[in-house]
Amino acid sequence: MLTVHHLNQSRSQRVIWALEELSLPYEIVRYQREKSMLAPEALKKVHPLGKSPVVEDNGLVLAESGAILEYLQETYDPDGLLKPQEPTQKVQYRFWLHYAEGSLMPPLLMKLVFSSLGKPPVPFGLRTLGKALGKGVEKGWLNQQLETHARYIESHLASHSWFAGEHLSMADIQMSFPVFALLARGGIDNLPHTQAWKKKVEMRPAWQRAIQKGGPFTLPGE
Repeated sequence: MLTVHHLNQSRSQRVIWALEELSLPYEIVRYQREKSMLAPEALKKVHPLGKSPVVEDNGLVLAESGAILEYLQETYDPDGLLKPQEPTQKVQYRFWLHYAEGSLMPPLLMKLVFSSLGKPPVPFGLRTLGKALGKGVEKGWLNQQLETHARYIESHLASHSWFAGEHLSMADIQMSFPVFALLARGGIDNLPHTQAWKKKVEMRPAWQRAIQKGGPFTLPGE
């Protein structure tokens, strides 16, 4: 049976969602974030990087959510329910699978870091300077980067029901974490198609089951 090493409020939520969409049996091993919001040391016993998600399948240990989702699709989705077959859509599928972590997540993570420089655990005497530095970076560069990403995604979803065509695919599952984070942290208005996509995700029975099993899914800023 598949085992998901699941860290609360993390990328592993989308792996649980994928397993629910595929109706696969699995078990969850749960981990809670430390006060620092980092993963506990116990995860390093499963995989040297100590990150989540990690999936075990018949002795195989897999890390990195994109690689896990591709493995699940190739191994347990023979009918191609979660991968488009039309050539143009397959190109989009591959693009969004990689874009999610390669392009979109880095500025979102930077947004989280720079917006936290005026708060604990930053030493009290440095918080005023940290807050000013964070706001300066956000205003001078970071917010514009996120705006560019948000408008790009919004434009794509204006003409596509899902990220890789007319049906849900692993590309949508991979994009769920950064898009939810973008809507929560980005401070960007007028994204009706992106918001509509998010609502469609939240209405899916498999997503709802994943939330029930994986726990509440919220992100800082929501």
